[in-house]
Amino acid sequence: MITVVLADDEALLRTALAALLPLEGEITVLAEAAEGAGAVEATMRCRPDVLVIDLEMPGVDGLGAVAAIRRDLPDQVILMLTRHAKPGVLRKALKLGVQGFVSKSADPAHITHVIRTLHSGRRWIDPDVSALALVDDCPLTDRELDVLRVTGEGFSASDIAIQLHLAEGTVRNYLSTAMQKTQTRTRHEAARYAREHDWL
Repeated sequence: MITVVLADDEALLRTALAALLPLEGEITVLAEAAEGAGAVEATMRCRPDVLVIDLEMPGVDGLGAVAAIRRDLPDQVILMLTRHAKPGVLRKALKLGVQGFVSKSADPAHITHVIRTLHSGRRWIDPDVSALALVDDCPLTDRELDVLRVTGEGFSASDIAIQLHLAEGTVRNYLSTAMQKTQTRTRHEAARYAREHDWL
């Protein structure tokens, strides 16, 4: 029997998966979560064989939740569900050790197959997800993307510095470079440009 924690803010999809995965056999859903903090709590409490987590969730997103879980459970097997994998996000998830990526539109039978694959010690990236990730025309560094991501949430340079544990001057340098590379006049325009190009 493979134990699973399901984390997805879309209640319909989450409850459908919770009902359908056990029907495919060998899978028991131990807990469900509707946001990142809940996913971390449920994973730490239940210690599932596989965590199935949505990339985009309110509050702490999938990447933030995975980073928190990795600190205490470095060997946790993780399957990430995504609607459209942006290259930078996929790279970041791979660096965090996420073993599998599946499209949220995938059939439950396919998701079950991938859960079994990951549980056996292998990796899985859906072809449509990997194809998107290979098209990487982003000129921005990971740190510049981090700064723009937080900028897009409306934080000031000093707030960004605190959140990312950087000096305020360093944050301003990253923002300046990002604006030059995107040929925009403000940091908010740069963040919008990066989001429109699927870099964030």
